Amino acid sequence: MKRACRYGLLLGLALCLASQGFAQLGMVSKEQRVELTREWKGERFPDGRPKVPDGVLARMKTVTAEEAWAVLRGAGYNHQFEGGWKVINPGERLVGRVVTAVFMPLRPDVNAVINDHGRKEGRKGSGQNSWVIDTLQPNDVLVVDLFGKIKDGTFAGDNLSTSIFTKTGTGLIVDGAVRDVSGISEIKGFRCYVRDFDPSALADVTLMGINVPIRIGHVTVLPGDVVVSDPEGLTFIPAPLAEKVADISELTQLQDNWGHQLLREGKYTPGQIDGRWTKEMIEEFNRWAAGRGSKLRMKVE
Repeated sequence: MKRACRYGLLLGLALCLASQGFAQLGMVSKEQRVELTREWKGERFPDGRPKVPDGVLARMKTVTAEEAWAVLRGAGYNHQFEGGWKVINPGERLVGRVVTAVFMPLRPDVNAVINDHGRKEGRKGSGQNSWVIDTLQPNDVLVVDLFGKIKDGTFAGDNLSTSIFTKTGTGLIVDGAVRDVSGISEIKGFRCYVRDFDPSALADVTLMGINVPIRIGHVTVLPGDVVVSDPEGLTFIPAPLAEKVADISELTQLQDNWGHQLLREGKYTPGQIDGRWTKEMIEEFNRWAAGRGSKLRMKVE
């Protein structure tokens, strides 16, 4: 019932905006997209999507779900992790700026409106799933809300996946399915997170928005979020918190490395390392971190 109400609200908003005309297919304008992400003060893409710097993305390739969770919870973001995925080409971390797409079950009259606007906007081809792929940039990660549909819910096969990877160098996340798993498996470096696989083609759905707020499981995802994978699942990090997550993660990893080294040397006990560090321990750690070229420091209280 809640999902039905949510989609009903989104449908009404989409039709309202359709009647006004819009520059990009979807349920929010550039101005609304900027307002929804107003805490982001950095560079943006032309459509208003936050553009977290490539350097920050590179630093997030070792961030774990636990490290990000601590920062996000501290800022009041309690629902940013989603597990339970099937993964094609697991291994290297998936990190990138989120581009969102949302589909709904097909309704012919609404689908006709979407196709009309697609033609007016110069969208190429009749496959609505290809429209969003055409917008992708390097280091983007396409995140698709396909409401968990599996049969006839296959967003991409090996051809579209090849296009996605060529444009982004990253991967694909679908709350739904993909097809042609054997072919996708041959796209080296392309990380693909889905709910399941099916041989059917995408059918009986309508693309309702590009770079709009979407729901992936228990997470509200906004365009411009940074998604980070680890063995436990996917964490969606709001753009304004991305650099802080990178900083805290690096500091935590330095603390762990220093603590492990001192435990091996027998200088401190496990209770001392796991407990509240003394002023002397913090100062010793800061000197050790500086000696390894890190600019991060623990505060001495």
